[in-house]
Amino acid sequence: MNSYSIKILSLLLLLLGSSCLFKNPAPEKEVDMQKNENLIPLEDFFRNPASSAYKLSPNGEYMAYLAPYENRKNIFVQDVAQEQAPLRLTKVTDRDLSGFFWANNERLVYVRDQGGDENFHLFSVDRAGQEEVDLTPFDNVRVEIIDDLRSDEQHLIIGMNKRNPQVFDPYRLNIQTAELELLAENPGNITSWKTDHQGRLRLAIATDGVNSSLLYRKSEQDSFRLVLSTSFKETLYPLYFDFEGKEEIYALSDLGRDKTAVVKFDLKTAKETQLIFEHPEVNVSYMSYSRKRKALSTISYISWKREYHFLDPQVAAIYKHLESLLPDLEIVLSSTNEEENKFIVRTYSDRSLGAYYFYDLDQKELRKIAEVSPWLPANQLAEMQPISYRSRDGWQIHGYLSLPKGKAPKNLPVVVNPHGGPWARDVWTFNPEVQFLANRGYAVLQVNFRGSTGYGRKFWEASFKEWGLKMQDDVSDGVDWLIREGIADPDRVAIYGGSYGGYCSLAGVTFSPDKYACAIDYVGVSNLFTFMETIPPYWEPYRKMLHEMVGDPSNEADSIRMRATSPVFHVDKIKAPLLIAQGAKDPRVNQAESDQMVAALQARGVEVEYILKENEGHGFRNEENRFEFYGRMQSFLAKHLAKD
Repeated sequence: MNSYSIKILSLLLLLLGSSCLFKNPAPEKEVDMQKNENLIPLEDFFRNPASSAYKLSPNGEYMAYLAPYENRKNIFVQDVAQEQAPLRLTKVTDRDLSGFFWANNERLVYVRDQGGDENFHLFSVDRAGQEEVDLTPFDNVRVEIIDDLRSDEQHLIIGMNKRNPQVFDPYRLNIQTAELELLAENPGNITSWKTDHQGRLRLAIATDGVNSSLLYRKSEQDSFRLVLSTSFKETLYPLYFDFEGKEEIYALSDLGRDKTAVVKFDLKTAKETQLIFEHPEVNVSYMSYSRKRKALSTISYISWKREYHFLDPQVAAIYKHLESLLPDLEIVLSSTNEEENKFIVRTYSDRSLGAYYFYDLDQKELRKIAEVSPWLPANQLAEMQPISYRSRDGWQIHGYLSLPKGKAPKNLPVVVNPHGGPWARDVWTFNPEVQFLANRGYAVLQVNFRGSTGYGRKFWEASFKEWGLKMQDDVSDGVDWLIREGIADPDRVAIYGGSYGGYCSLAGVTFSPDKYACAIDYVGVSNLFTFMETIPPYWEPYRKMLHEMVGDPSNEADSIRMRATSPVFHVDKIKAPLLIAQGAKDPRVNQAESDQMVAALQARGVEVEYILKENEGHGFRNEENRFEFYGRMQSFLAKHLAKD
């Protein structure tokens, strides 16, 4: 899986986050959750954090973060010592801000879209909350950050599909005047641009749809030349240029191997020159480095949880010291200043969203800044346990099982929760949906079915053209495993997922109609034909790849299979009641995916509830919409998973 396939796969991931078509029905039966003295209010799981996303200014004197203002995430700034009151910089009230960063010590940059359409605009605002500028005020245009140019306080390098909605051109952008300089015109096949440590545009990745080409130029005055071409099934993903100016890069690579490793790659010879690190069982996911010292620091990978391989003794010592101060917690260095002697530290676990701390390396001082969600009691929440089982055709399938606290693991109602993507994976971390469901008395099964990332090329490729087939079998096999173990009550199993997980939920009740008591589909695909016809314009370069991975409607064999595995054409098989939720502005899984499924179910007389939100996209970002959705979910599950 190379750089451009990584990009499209990341685009396919579920992004969690107005009128409702149906009223909330009252549950017909009471279930055990009503008697649970440890029941936590629904809103506590899904309300916006008290504060999050802390980032240090380059000089380390200030920190910016997101916190609610009129129930929407906005940017606040405070001095690091927290001696002065926080200052709110933005006043967005229609939709949570998507993200931000410091451009320099005096100015911040953030992105936002309108109603979930994912046409992100880039804004800048000064540290006093003044001089706010829409830097990309263009309709139906999406912006992406190519390089934040930390050495240049006035400019960024961005990509925009302004000239052609299908491809992104690179621009140098002045963050105060909004002046744009076109750096190169995308010929139509470039899907990614990369800069060196000086912010010079020197790498590009092009595609013909199924093959990828790495292009390189020695300077910005030179023309790009071909270095290497690979199939999309292979990975050579550039991370960073060599620090000494050599024509070499550090990259993620699975060339000649099944698992992705970190290597050094020579751009002149198109050969790997050094293996930096590989893991025998899982892919390596990332490598970080010290900007100040020009030294590689940590390599991360996910086994059943995130782990680190240290390349830098100084960084290893920092983690060791922090672990002694914060035992039994997962630790991430989430932000640092230019001198790399001050850090924002984030902690978390499977039962806690954790806290943010300020760490002074010189003074060896650690000070708590804030709890992310102080209203959630970790001791009342469920442990997320790693599990594995064999699929019917012999694959080792990994996943997680969260059991309701205080209940014996026997004959429990279960919610199977397949992840989105589908080329993503579930990880061991705090998951508000899982904890909410476990707190309501349900065991929650998360399955990293074939195609889930992180387990190597063979496992990923085993998912090609298997939507509704072997990918679905892996999930069904997980249910059967739970039943054999005596954990699941076979008459009280529900399936719920979003995006691809929504498709998996629909497919579950369609193609295994006796396995599930009910299903919940959240922005899921129902018709593989209309899904492929309505992909966003900036996915167009990847259409051929999607044809190979999902199916090509123009190919007779693929077309037959796609019809056979599209739930909308087989509603006559569905017996279980459904709850379907959709955002009207979803650019990935269009509203039509849910509309046509609801219409087909209603025509057959199958019980279906439908939530359509006019101010949402691919997942509900607005707090009040989340509350309504999970409230409807709670009532729906209580009604259909109650004991007779």
